[in-house]
Amino acid sequence: MPFSEENTLRVQAEDILLNSDELNRLILDSASEAICGCDSEGTCLFSNPAAARILGYDDPAELLGKNMHALEHHTRRDGTPYPIEECPIYIGFQKNENVHRDDEVYWRKDGTSFPVEFWSHIIIREGKTLGAVITFVDITERKQAEAALRKSEEQNRSLLQINNAIITNLTQQALLHSISEALHPVVSFDRCAITLYQPERDSFRFLAVEGELLSDYFRTGLELSRNETCGSWVFDHQRPLVRRDLEKEQQYPNERRLAAEGIQSMCVLPLALQGKCIGLLSVVSQQRDRYSDEDAGFLQEVSNQVALAVQNMQSYQEIDSLKARLEKENVYLREELRAEHNFEEIVGNSPALLKALRAVEQVAPTDSTVLIYGETGTGKELVARAIHSRSSRNGRALVSVNCSAISAGLVESELFGHMKGAFTGALERRIGRFELANGGTIFLDEIGELSLETQVKLLRVLQEHEFEPVGSSHPMRVDVRVIAATNRNLHEAIQTGRFRSDLFYRLNVFPIELPPLRERRSDIPQLVAFCLSQFSKRLGKKIDGVSRESMENLVNYPWPGNIRELQNVVERAIIVSGDPTLRMDRDLMPVAAAAKGMEAPKADSPENRQADLKSPKPFLTLDEVERNHILAALQHAAGVVDGPKGAARILNLHPNTLRHRMDKLGIKGFRHRPS
Repeated sequence: MPFSEENTLRVQAEDILLNSDELNRLILDSASEAICGCDSEGTCLFSNPAAARILGYDDPAELLGKNMHALEHHTRRDGTPYPIEECPIYIGFQKNENVHRDDEVYWRKDGTSFPVEFWSHIIIREGKTLGAVITFVDITERKQAEAALRKSEEQNRSLLQINNAIITNLTQQALLHSISEALHPVVSFDRCAITLYQPERDSFRFLAVEGELLSDYFRTGLELSRNETCGSWVFDHQRPLVRRDLEKEQQYPNERRLAAEGIQSMCVLPLALQGKCIGLLSVVSQQRDRYSDEDAGFLQEVSNQVALAVQNMQSYQEIDSLKARLEKENVYLREELRAEHNFEEIVGNSPALLKALRAVEQVAPTDSTVLIYGETGTGKELVARAIHSRSSRNGRALVSVNCSAISAGLVESELFGHMKGAFTGALERRIGRFELANGGTIFLDEIGELSLETQVKLLRVLQEHEFEPVGSSHPMRVDVRVIAATNRNLHEAIQTGRFRSDLFYRLNVFPIELPPLRERRSDIPQLVAFCLSQFSKRLGKKIDGVSRESMENLVNYPWPGNIRELQNVVERAIIVSGDPTLRMDRDLMPVAAAAKGMEAPKADSPENRQADLKSPKPFLTLDEVERNHILAALQHAAGVVDGPKGAARILNLHPNTLRHRMDKLGIKGFRHRPS
């Protein structure tokens, strides 16, 4: 290198060295980071403008000579004192170590604090710490960004947990409990609730309530009308509602009650699906000004998921209910198939029967309530089936209930169902017969045997088309046609207080009276033939017919048990018969012994009797046969009509029916016990 160039560079270097103090000052002044220097005791020796500005001072000279720890680092984040011997910078001086921290705060001149990141680089000469250069920056924005990121991550985790809750929890309380657990880390609350809108009553019903601060009033099942709750505004506008100071902002009765319970703030969100609001999600807190607009925005995302969850839950419950109903219907129908009915169709063409069948044809296409009167065994259920099969409801089940066969303690559960835990032994929800018959027909046989308490609830079903399962406070609506039947005299039951008159008039819309078998004797040969074809096939016997004498006995017998008794007699005869021609022995035909020695009754008219029943013997009239049979029973019962040993019990008749027949036949002068 030429000498002249080398000399020039040396001169420039000397100039730089001579001006190094000024250069250092320029560097410090232009730095955006705060830089200050202090001795080993922490006294400030120099500071750049950025340090003064960040700490809230107008001139760096204000910092010189002051203890930096006492000035800016004297208190921890939570406001507690920060002794200098615990200060990491001071400890670094003692250990000759550099220090870096980003989890503390510095304090400004005006008393406010800010999160800070600082570096302390010690100055050492000959192994001794002379002081340190401290660089620090205000990391408020970074901390805010980190907090926002953490909150976003927490919100996303919460939304994911809620999404999992939607998938795994399909019961209302379990669903809300899972949502509550997912929300707590993100949004604080003392209680949350899901409320569903009830369009038929224009009200809001609490589906589930969850939280540490439970209420005796705001609980599952509570129903509030539209004008009682702020939820009506949320529902109508489909926008969140935030109350920051409920004591001042309350407008609705439910808000006043919340304020009385110590609730200070609340946030109510619409549960919206495809532009339609189905209910509300609400959170409440005892802390004033707890919920921000940002919280409301996040909770709205939650409520959108909850709305989907509620819809899924309702769909699941509906599917589960339909599945249970179908299972019940299948069980019921299998029981019906196993049950032994009198006939698969109504047999006979007597005038009394044809009159009843004409009434069936008239009422069947309607939805009117029918009350069928008739003695035991006259085919009341068969007529009910005929009405149902000819109605528009024949696509759904006809559910039969024998009211006299259900114990008094279980009749309500049998008819209306019960909830799980409604009483001891209620281990699961039971679907009642009315719910099972929804959309179809229910047949209430022996309606006169219902207790007065159950009659009241049945009346409500007929009037309001709704009922409450045992253990539930929520009414269930049903669309059921009611067909009732009785062998009792309901007018007499009303007079004695055993049957409600208002229920009777609700049931007695279209009465049908079925004649007893003794009033349709011309149908007996057809009924016998039908029974023969059914039972002989089932029992595996070949029966060609019935002997003339046996048929005459069958026609002349009064049949107190009506068609059911006829069926039983024919079946017994087939079982013991070893002959293709059926003959009724005396032990099979009670009338045989009673009629022995009697003059044969007069034959029916040709149009009502079959040809093989004609006999040269004169026949008694039917009334005479019936009168003689009743007199024999009365004589056996010592003249007593009812009671355990009365004639009515012997003839298997209701006492009132027997008295009616006695009056008609002119039989008088016998003792009646009160029934």
